[in-house]
Amino acid sequence: MGAVVAIVGEGLLADFVCEALSGPHQVFRQTDFKAIVPEAAELVLVLQDDWNASVNQEAEAALQPSGKIWLSGFASSDEGVVGPLVRPGTPGCSQCADMRRQMAGRGQEMSELQMMLLVNGGMPRQRRASRTALWQLSRLLAAEARRVLQGGRARSEGRVYLMNMNTLESSLHFFLPDPLCPVCGRIPDDTPAASRISLQPNPKISASSYRCRPLDDLKKVLVKDYLDDRTGLLKGKRIDLVSPFANVCVSLPLFAQDEITAGRTHSYVESELTAILEGLERNCGMAPRGKRTVMNDSYRHVAEQALNPVTVGVYTKEQYAQPDFPFQPFDPDRPIDWVWGYSFLRERPILVPELLAYYSVGFGEGFVNEASSGCALGGSLEEAVLYGILEVVERDSFLMTWYAQLPVPRLDPYSAGDRQLRLMVDRLQAVTGYKLHLFNTTMENGIPSVVAIAKNSKPAGVNLICAAGAHLDPVRAAKSAIHELAGILPMLGEKLETNREDYVPMLHDASLVRQMEDHSMLYSLPEAEERLHFLLDGSRPLRTFDEEFKLKDRRADLTDDLKDVIQTFGRLNLEVIVIDQSTPETLRNGLYCVKVLIPGMLPMTFGHHLTRLAGLERVLTVPAELGFRKQRLAIDQLNPHPHPFP
Repeated sequence: MGAVVAIVGEGLLADFVCEALSGPHQVFRQTDFKAIVPEAAELVLVLQDDWNASVNQEAEAALQPSGKIWLSGFASSDEGVVGPLVRPGTPGCSQCADMRRQMAGRGQEMSELQMMLLVNGGMPRQRRASRTALWQLSRLLAAEARRVLQGGRARSEGRVYLMNMNTLESSLHFFLPDPLCPVCGRIPDDTPAASRISLQPNPKISASSYRCRPLDDLKKVLVKDYLDDRTGLLKGKRIDLVSPFANVCVSLPLFAQDEITAGRTHSYVESELTAILEGLERNCGMAPRGKRTVMNDSYRHVAEQALNPVTVGVYTKEQYAQPDFPFQPFDPDRPIDWVWGYSFLRERPILVPELLAYYSVGFGEGFVNEASSGCALGGSLEEAVLYGILEVVERDSFLMTWYAQLPVPRLDPYSAGDRQLRLMVDRLQAVTGYKLHLFNTTMENGIPSVVAIAKNSKPAGVNLICAAGAHLDPVRAAKSAIHELAGILPMLGEKLETNREDYVPMLHDASLVRQMEDHSMLYSLPEAEERLHFLLDGSRPLRTFDEEFKLKDRRADLTDDLKDVIQTFGRLNLEVIVIDQSTPETLRNGLYCVKVLIPGMLPMTFGHHLTRLAGLERVLTVPAELGFRKQRLAIDQLNPHPHPFP
């Protein structure tokens, strides 16, 4: 007699699988988990003609403690699902698979649901799968069972089969274990020891590169592991054929709405990979997924080992006092959640409020709304930290220029001597009809920062749009800003055509600027251009890249660049704090994600009512330090208008 198989469930699917496995194997049948699964069973099959999520939950509760391998199969609407094969104690259970499948397919399912409600006036009763479809589904299940019982590797281990119950076409889809899964998730507690950072060597991939790992090394794993329209952490690849450059977008499925991430390069293949990396970064930055937050206490109790939250910039008393303002002033006696980061200035772990370390945590419950500034993904921890710092610098430089209305130098893009930059400028202007203006917005830290403004030369369409970039190489900073401009121009044009009447009132009432897109859409209106005359007046001569940027010796190791940057901030008495946001989903491929906080630098905010300047002295003092102003600015001298950052 062959191996012992237990089948839990009733209906045609269970009957068909029982028939297929009987003979070579000894099959035990039971309808549910009220009865104990036979001890001798080498494999348990949990089968349903109509999917009921609670059945798989019951299976996990009954079979995880017993250590029995099991496989699920069911029909859900017009789709049959086989898998995953669950090995208790191993990440990647049925709950992970169900979550990934439902999240990735949520948009399509919701659209179908809305259409049914519209056409039928209500939800029709779910059509039962045909006998033929269930029989075909049973063949997939039986084949998987035989592979397991014969000692082979099941195809549904870490994967699920999805079968169209009308056409009988089937496909196999990989899914990632969910680190937060209540059944198989095994993330460690957050500890100070784990937050320590000891910088390690990172040889650059070439003399001209600022990366330690070639993108080509990731080509095979990024799409395979992360992008799948049915079960992927990311889904919905879309190629933009309108933009002057190669833009690709993917979607990060979320419960509220999908988040769109974009890759912008000169190659559609590279842009797809970059979009995936951006999506992974967003997934890491929204909430702790790699470590479990365990510290909840008041600042007063932990002050000696914690960041003072007000040093990152908060709202004024007047803002907090506004009717229906969603945040409360920071209370040092109120217990909050803390996570461990690492301070390079103090050279030790430091506690950081969780709502500052993860940008969607605590909205409406904390003292500020934190954006994604400073989040970065890299091929090493050091690479991620460097690019996290560069993003903080990019946004700080932009906001310093805007709030202090600095007449920063205009740059001649053709003076850089970089052929690719010249071609980018020419193509942008030829394809879109926009004239490009570049400005050197480098602040006291000396890290090259560039603001780009595209100004429409036609009477119709978006009037102008701004973007920014920061990099150790000023040419790369300029290219980054141009890519950003080119990627969002088509989208803004469509929005302006259909919603212009929504943006005109924002010219006269800044409180109406509430969402991220409102900032750029406000400045798509010609009437708002005068607010940028401090940059666009044209009275200042063009400056060359050589005149504006001091060439630095190229380092062979990326960590040496990072150490130089950290030392620069240390001399300015600015504290670089790093929170490791990496998750099992990224670490499986050697990818690290961090959040960088530099208290004192200007945080990017969206929604004019959420502008955070209270407690930030640099915006008042640095303009004079750089020679743009004769003396320290007063608060009432700062630009009162919403910023134009996209």
